[in-house]
Amino acid sequence: MPIINIDQEEPLGVNVDPHNKIPVYVDNSVKVSIAEPPVRVNIHDPSKQIYEFKLNIRRALNGDLMVFDHNDIDIIILTEKKKIVAFAKDMMSDVVYGAENRLFNHLRKQGVIAYDSIQGGSVYGSMEGLMLEMKGDRQPESIDYVLYQISEWVNIERPYFESNEAYDEMMDDHILNPDDEHSTELGDVPHEEEKGGIHRGPMFSPYHYGRYTY
Repeated sequence: MPIINIDQEEPLGVNVDPHNKIPVYVDNSVKVSIAEPPVRVNIHDPSKQIYEFKLNIRRALNGDLMVFDHNDIDIIILTEKKKIVAFAKDMMSDVVYGAENRLFNHLRKQGVIAYDSIQGGSVYGSMEGLMLEMKGDRQPESIDYVLYQISEWVNIERPYFESNEAYDEMMDDHILNPDDEHSTELGDVPHEEEKGGIHRGPMFSPYHYGRYTY
């Protein structure tokens, strides 16, 4: 059985060479300076307001702007001629004329177009008006203001044409997918002797007394 002596130190046999040292150099060229945090000041200008709106708009090759948000009319902004023109989207009707009339009345009241320039356009069923020019430093914002006012009018009109779309969808669903009360299975309706509204056979004439028509 091995005997361990813990009172007497015994060498481990590890030789340490004092010449094998890792050189360490301290570079004092790095300077750290602690600066005071910058003071941030938010300046609120009450004369400036941010307006956000969305339009289904496209720019033509010549720079004109075309707005397609309304269901009955398309609105074109002629940037070079300073003119706004509304065209019928599908076909001309009293509904289209009413939409064009409401559009230009709105733009006239908001100071976008000249009152005495509203007239029928060169295209059948169209209506147009001349845009008023902004004076001074607000001139670059003129097109933005026109688009904003058109978006405001579209938002006013949106419940009208959305209700029409909902009604058309409801009627299509009523015809294509009727409920049990308004539908029958194929073959449940018995065949009648006479169909339709045209009477077959002789009928007493209401215009000639005592005569029959054939």
